Amino acid sequence: MSSSTPSSDYQFSEQVGHLLRRAYQRHVAIFQEAVPDAQLSAAQFVTLCAVRDGGPCEVGAIVRATAIDEVSVRAIVERLKWRDLVMVSHVPGDTRHMTVSLTPAGAQMIEQTVPFARQISEHTFADLDAAERATLVALLRRISDLGAAT
Repeated sequence: MSSSTPSSDYQFSEQVGHLLRRAYQRHVAIFQEAVPDAQLSAAQFVTLCAVRDGGPCEVGAIVRATAIDEVSVRAIVERLKWRDLVMVSHVPGDTRHMTVSLTPAGAQMIEQTVPFARQISEHTFADLDAAERATLVALLRRISDLGAAT
């Protein structure tokens, strides 16, 4: 943007960050409405899925898989542990390094939630046709991958 462009031309509501945030807020609201377990958040669900996909894994692997910051992942893991959905083991004498694994209840929670997650994705896409859906997903991946390269 050149310095001669007036700042009054900047409309925050048309900026990519704002639109992404609005789309994400809509998606999370759909998740909270659709998932029967009112205590399970979207972030907790993706954390469970990351542990399922990665097998027993450290917090750093969950952070990389979910793009959720480490402090939040640690808090999510604590809530999931409290609900007996994950188990945590520590390196003796080092409580910061922990390995997270699913419990049978955690695996069951994923199995029960996946059908709703599929419906949530459908509802989030709303009336986008197949080509628009594929384009949206490809563009979001591309934007996400740009950040990973830095």
